[in-house]
Formats: sequence, structure tokens, C-alpha cells
Amino acid sequence: MAAAPPSGTMRAVQYDGYGGGAQGLKHVEVPIPSPEKGEVLLKMEATSFNPADSKFQKGVGRPFMPRKFPFISGFDLAGEVVALGSGVSHLKPGDKVIAVNFPNGGGLAEYAVAPASLTALRPPEVSAAEGACLPVSAVTALRSLEAAGVSLDPRDSAGRRKNVLVTAASGGVGHFAVQLARMGGHQVTATCGARNLGLVKSLGADEALDYATPEGAALRSPSGRRYDAVVHCATGVPWSVFEPVLAAGGTVVDITPGLAAVGTALLQRLTFSNKRLVPLIVWTKKEEMELLVGLVKQGKLKPVIDSYPLSRAQEGWGKSMSGHATGKIVVEMGGTD
Repeated sequence: MAAAPPSGTMRAVQYDGYGGGAQGLKHVEVPIPSPEKGEVLLKMEATSFNPADSKFQKGVGRPFMPRKFPFISGFDLAGEVVALGSGVSHLKPGDKVIAVNFPNGGGLAEYAVAPASLTALRPPEVSAAEGACLPVSAVTALRSLEAAGVSLDPRDSAGRRKNVLVTAASGGVGHFAVQLARMGGHQVTATCGARNLGLVKSLGADEALDYATPEGAALRSPSGRRYDAVVHCATGVPWSVFEPVLAAGGTVVDITPGLAAVGTALLQRLTFSNKRLVPLIVWTKKEEMELLVGLVKQGKLKPVIDSYPLSRAQEGWGKSMSGHATGKIVVEMGGTD
């Protein structure tokens, strides 16, 4: 029998329409949602921001996303199960979990619902803030490396050690990609701003390039190596910059593909190019979250966190919109001002 959800209202942060940026977010009291069939209700502990949060607010998904206003954003969820919808048997109240609820969001609140099929157990060794970083960004990093043919197992005899480039390597996806590639025993070159060069090296990058320098803008490896795989987390870099620095058979995986990237990829298929651009769209799977939670538990993967309490969600939102966040911006429900 499904557990009864709590009644009453909760604190939440929402926006009422397109545009407005951080100033468009409003603190409100709204009814606690009830889980429907196949869903769980979480007492939220943390959520994290992704580019999709502010893009939807700007109207990039108009008229389909958000599906309705007002909208409570936050797709990465970490918290405690407090109620079950019908048909949920593998979870129980009291379970600490992480989940993804895309495109419905809801994480910027004291309670949120999530699909049980996209909810994974979180062991006590993994904090809520760490867990909230994983469902979108870490899964995207994982899937990007897989799409580029980069094995995460250093014992994998079928895959040779590769030269991997990660652009925007100090950001949400990038800082995970650096760690995962290094975990697989690969040579990693990373680009980022000057203030984060030390950070990306501490995460496992063999070489770090300041993107504001001529060498960084050209993506030229200091050691002269050409890249077998690129996890491209930045924007505004044309194919003409990648092509000269790629090894034969090299692959660029673009995690924010636009029309130009899609067109380039199609042309490469038609011309049988041995260097290719792969536009990546990611839908998170429960098994991927479980894998990543395990890596954090083992200390092999370390989220870099910039944390804000719910009362300062606008500040974190604004920093995320700036495009210069370091690691993941997390909002913790129990955080202090």
C-alpha cells in the first residue's frame, strides 16, 4: 500500500513566465505535491543547476518547456523518500536517494516528486550535495566519453590509452569528464579560465590550457599531441578549430550542439570523414546514476561544489547564468544563510 504523502504547504522558488533571469525567481508557499502512479515524493535536501534551467526560463524550449507556469525548476534531486505512488515496490519511506525529474523539475522546493524508475539509492558516504551533482552533469560526462570511444576501465585491453581533450573543464560536466577520463588511464588535456588551471590539474588533467591565450583558443596541446577524443563542453568553437588538432579517427562529442554542429555531423557522414563530430543528447538512466554514486562512495569521483541555501537561490541562479561557475552550483534546503 502506498504511503500517504504529507499535507500542507512548502517553501519553493519558482518563476511565472519567460525571461527575468535571477530577478524573475520568486519565493513562494505552495501545496506539497502528491506522487502519482510510479512516482515517489522526496523531502528535498539538495538540487543543482544545469544550463537547461536558465535556458528554459529564457524561452529556448518555448512553447513546449516549461509545460506550464508558474514553474519550479531543478531537475537534479537529492533527498529522502517520504511517500510512494502506487506501483512502487523497490523503494520505501526513509530511503536516501538521488533522482532526475526532466523536464518537470521541482527541485527548488522542500518537497518534489520524481519517477521511481529514475531514482537511485544514495549511501551514507555520499552527501546530498554530492548526489545532487550527478544525475545530469556526471551522466553527461560519462556518456560523452562513451560516445567518443573512451574506456573508463584502465584494464580494458581492447582500448588503448587515448589523448583526451576536455573543453570548459572546470564546469559542471567538464570537471567530471576530466576525472572519469583520468580514471580510465588516459592522457587528459583541459581548457578553462586562468583562475581554474590549478583546479583542473588537481582533478587529474596532465595539461591545462587557459582558453584566453592563443594556444588555448587554438586548443593546441603543450606537448604537441593530437587528440583522439574531445568532450566539448564550451560553446562558440567551430569545427575548423578542432580539425587540425585531431588525430586520425578523432571524435569530438558536442554536449550543447546547435544547428551548425548537426549540419557538420551530417556532412561528415555523407563524405565518410575519418574525423567526426557527434552531437550528444542525453537522457539519464538509473543504472548510470548508480554507477556514479558508487564512484563517489569509493572516493574515485569528487564533485566540486559551490553551495547556496534555498533563501539565496537567486544568487546561485545568477552565477549559473554567467557561464563562469566552477564545478556544480548546488542549492541545499537545510543550508544556512
